[in-house]
Amino acid sequence: MFKQTKTVVLIGLLALLLPAISTAQTCKTASILASTPTSQFTDHKNGTVTDNKTGLMWKKCSEGQAWNKGTGGCDGRGLGYTWQGALISVQKLNNSGGFAGKTDWRVPNIQELASILEDQCESPAINLTVFPATPSDDWFWSSSPVAYDRFSARAVGFDSGNDYEPSKYNNYQVRLVRSAQ
Repeated sequence: MFKQTKTVVLIGLLALLLPAISTAQTCKTASILASTPTSQFTDHKNGTVTDNKTGLMWKKCSEGQAWNKGTGGCDGRGLGYTWQGALISVQKLNNSGGFAGKTDWRVPNIQELASILEDQCESPAINLTVFPATPSDDWFWSSSPVAYDRFSARAVGFDSGNDYEPSKYNNYQVRLVRSAQ
């Protein structure tokens, strides 16, 4: 009986650990050219980066994560928002003083959000040096509604870089952007 219980506990522990092991980012650097190389971005060392190709400034962390100046990373997990909640949350951020001295943050449109996908990587399909702690298991809202369905909006999954048209009532993460000037 004890041996059987020990086996069940071991199997249970393995089941918990395997998803964590299997979700490590994989990049095909030898066969696919980087679409968002680190050199394309200017890191302002304040939780923001500017994409020199698009001219967009991004928050390095998802909303709900905290920028850690000491480590240069993002602490915690991003919050989930409905589509409308995401649009309201950025208004609240801007009205309360913004971030990094900027008060014109917004939810990116689908093309802007897709511009930070890293084609050579998956799980997540993003440059983790530029955008640390981006989860591979969650979707991110864009500000782009679906034209033919008023109950849906466009989102990107950074697991494989696919876009999706989910219900606006789902809870997804948000990464904010602004036009750099």
